Amino acid sequence: MSAPPSLKPPATAAAASPRAVAAPRATALRSACARPTRRLQFSASAAVAGASTEMTDDNLGWAERSLEELGSLPDKDTFCLMALSPLDGRYDRFIKDLMPFFSEFGLIRYRVLIEVKWLLKLSQIPEITEVPPFSEEAQLFLNGIVQNFGIDDAKEVKKIEKITNHDVKAVEYFLKQRCSSNPEIAKVSEFFHFACTSEDINNLSHALALKEGVNGVMFPAMIDICKAMCSLATQNSAYPMLSRTHGQPASPTTVGKEMANFAARLSDIGKSFSEVKILGKFAGAVGNYNAHVVAYPEVDWPKVAEEFVRSLGLQFNPYVTQIEPHDYISKLFNLFIQFNNVLTDFDRDMWSYISLGYFKQIPKAGEVGSSTMPHKINPIDFENSDGNLHLANGILSAISIKLPISRLQRDLTDSTVLRNLGVGLGHSLLAYKATIRGISKVQVNESRLAEDLEKTWEVLAEPIQTVMRRYGIPEPYEKLKELTRGQAVTKDSMQQFIDGLDIPEEVRSKLAKLTPHSYTGLADDLAKDIEKLVDLESRFKIK
Repeated sequence: MSAPPSLKPPATAAAASPRAVAAPRATALRSACARPTRRLQFSASAAVAGASTEMTDDNLGWAERSLEELGSLPDKDTFCLMALSPLDGRYDRFIKDLMPFFSEFGLIRYRVLIEVKWLLKLSQIPEITEVPPFSEEAQLFLNGIVQNFGIDDAKEVKKIEKITNHDVKAVEYFLKQRCSSNPEIAKVSEFFHFACTSEDINNLSHALALKEGVNGVMFPAMIDICKAMCSLATQNSAYPMLSRTHGQPASPTTVGKEMANFAARLSDIGKSFSEVKILGKFAGAVGNYNAHVVAYPEVDWPKVAEEFVRSLGLQFNPYVTQIEPHDYISKLFNLFIQFNNVLTDFDRDMWSYISLGYFKQIPKAGEVGSSTMPHKINPIDFENSDGNLHLANGILSAISIKLPISRLQRDLTDSTVLRNLGVGLGHSLLAYKATIRGISKVQVNESRLAEDLEKTWEVLAEPIQTVMRRYGIPEPYEKLKELTRGQAVTKDSMQQFIDGLDIPEEVRSKLAKLTPHSYTGLADDLAKDIEKLVDLESRFKIK
């Protein structure tokens, strides 16, 4: 079947370099959490064989341009109103940075990239004399198709797909038609998709989307969260706060130390992301290079495939069926699930602290908390994050469980699942930005913290009985239990108990000076030291 003749050729043979535009960033935190605008990076899209896989900002200009095109569409508001998923409707302004990577447009563009790079790779193999090395002009022409690929081009591919009913074949036909105006490339256009199965193209496309989308969009938001928590920890390191274990008063801590706990947990998960290898395969219909060897038996095809996959900035998987088995996606998404679980824990703790009055929420002008109760300022950002983290983990978990399972050499069940990679990540990103907004709206309520501590002198039972043990006083635990458990304990009653202890006067004096406000151990120091532990430069990065 030939491609429809309506496809337009490239405007010029030599494509201009994409513009470098600053990527939209997450909602800024107030001064403690603010960070400079970060450009999308770690792109492998423009890599050629042997080229460096860490690309400059210019190489993600295509992502910026696609968002500009999307924003300029005259029917964008109507689409958002009718969108089935709230990610594409109500919340699109929060997650749009993911759209260039995980949308249908993104998938088509990555397929175009792989097909073009494969043709260029074939031209570099001496044994394949039918595809001689391309001239500089021809290379510019081919690379220009990728660099200038836009939404209108993707629409052309979709028109062809209506005829072929095959999405990858539609890309092949699109490229043949697009290159028909260039005689040098047109002569070898049948080598587009040479010896490839659709999954050779698809698995590399999804791998690049994950690497670029996660590095360029997801990780920056996750780092923002960790930095915001570190700021909360260091700025509030000394504010004493009543702990609650089982919901009941327990030994005091500080606000900063509790924030540091979460920063440490999330940072540690970030370290594990760097261990994930984004894999790709390029071994034909069932992973054995069957057609390759028949056509060109003299070529070392496993070596060629490995060179090609690595030139894209991906790791090579030599043992595959028709598909790359997706085990690395399961590993990657399980780490996101773990991160999301910890963040859910944080969201719920913040909700509880706000409910207890330990944090005050900063009112936002014009914002309504309740349609009937004018006074309300609700912790909606932490609640929004909590809900979206549950949705995200449900989707990410389903993908992680499903993808490694495929009947025999391949069934099609992974195809529809892979189209939802961005959905799980989208709900995660929505949650991350909500958490950051929530953090930016809270401030410590010192008077409320002090009030609760002043009501709970019984928490000093722990240090007193511990000191009594040191000085050999019998049954110290039991004596303090009798004094405090279920009893109303005051400063005076605790002081009276201390005065009756047979301990050195110097020790008695120190115990007498101890209060629920000062009994925080090393919490202040631990909170201040969190930034020494949280090394974000080497974490949250997929190489």
